[in-house]
Amino acid sequence: MLKKLLIALLIVTMFASAEFAQAKYKVGVSMPSATHGWMANANWWAQKAKTDWEARDKSITVELKYAGNAAQQSSDIEDLLVKKVNAIVVFPFDTSVTSVVEKAYNQGVYVVVLDRGVSKEGIYDVYITNDDEAYTRKGMEWMAKQMNYKGNLLLITGIPSPIDTIRTDTIKTVVAKYPNIKLLDVQPGDWNRQKSTTVMENYLQKYKQVDAVYTADDDMMLGAMQAYKESGRTDIKLWLGGGCLKDVIKGIMDGKSIMAGYPVVMADVTYSPSVIATSISYACIGVKGDKLNPYTYQVRALPRRVILPSELVTKENAKDFYVPAAPF
Repeated sequence: MLKKLLIALLIVTMFASAEFAQAKYKVGVSMPSATHGWMANANWWAQKAKTDWEARDKSITVELKYAGNAAQQSSDIEDLLVKKVNAIVVFPFDTSVTSVVEKAYNQGVYVVVLDRGVSKEGIYDVYITNDDEAYTRKGMEWMAKQMNYKGNLLLITGIPSPIDTIRTDTIKTVVAKYPNIKLLDVQPGDWNRQKSTTVMENYLQKYKQVDAVYTADDDMMLGAMQAYKESGRTDIKLWLGGGCLKDVIKGIMDGKSIMAGYPVVMADVTYSPSVIATSISYACIGVKGDKLNPYTYQVRALPRRVILPSELVTKENAKDFYVPAAPF
C-alpha cells in the first residue's frame, strides 16, 4: 500500500513538474507605427527583440502591435488584454493611453512603460526611457560652444508630451546661461519630417538672420534642411538633430553632407531606438521573476525606473553608433 502511495505521489510530482516546466508567457507590445525614421528603427528593434527572445526562450511568445494614433493604440492594448497577455510593453503614442495602461496593471499584467510615459505614477512595474535631460543638455552645450556662445537660434520641438517638455525646458535652461544667444522661436514639428519642413519655411520667411537650428530629432532636422535648401539661403551654419539616423551618422563619419545640397552635420546625440528592445527584455525577465543578470545582487525585483544614457556623437566616435542593418 505504501509503495502504491509513493508511486502515486511520484506521478503527481512528475506531472506537476512537467506543467511547471511548460509554463508559457505571452508578452504583448504596443507602440506607434513607423511614421518617421526613428520610429521605423524602433519597429525594427522590436522585431529583433521578438525574434531573439522567441529563439532563446521557448516559454516566451511576443506579439507586436503598431498604432497610427492614440485611439488605435488603446484598442490594441484592449485586444492584448482580451488575449490574456502576462506582460505588456507600452510605448505610448501620447499620455491619453494612461487609463488603459492602468487597467492592464490593475488586472495583474506585468507592465513596462517607456519613453513618452503616462500621466499617472504607480501604474507600471518598470518605466524605462532614454535620458531626455542629458540628451538636450549635451546637445545644446555642444551647439552653444560651436556658436561661440552668440547668435540667433531656432528650435523645432516634438509632440507635446512629458519627454518633449523636459527636452525643451533643458534647452531653454542652457540658452539662458549665455545672454548673447537669442532663441528666436520655438514651434512643434511633431517628430515629423514633412511638418518640420513647413515650420522651417515659415521660420525662413519670418527671420532674416539665423545662425543655428536645433531640432533634437534627425527626421525633423532633415525636414528643416529641405526647406533651407529650397530657400537658397546660406546664413545657417550649424544644425543639430538627435537619435542617430543611419545616414546622419554616416555623414558625420565621412564629413560629408547627407544629401546633395544639404549642410554638413558635425554632431548628433544618442537616443537609441533600441530602448524598445531593452523594454521587451525587461518584460520577459520581470514577468518570469528572473534576475536581471547573474552579476547583480537583486534577487527578483527589477529597478522600477531605468534611464538609459545619452552620448554626444562626433566624427571621433561616430563609427561606434553606426548600425548598417537598421532601416534608417
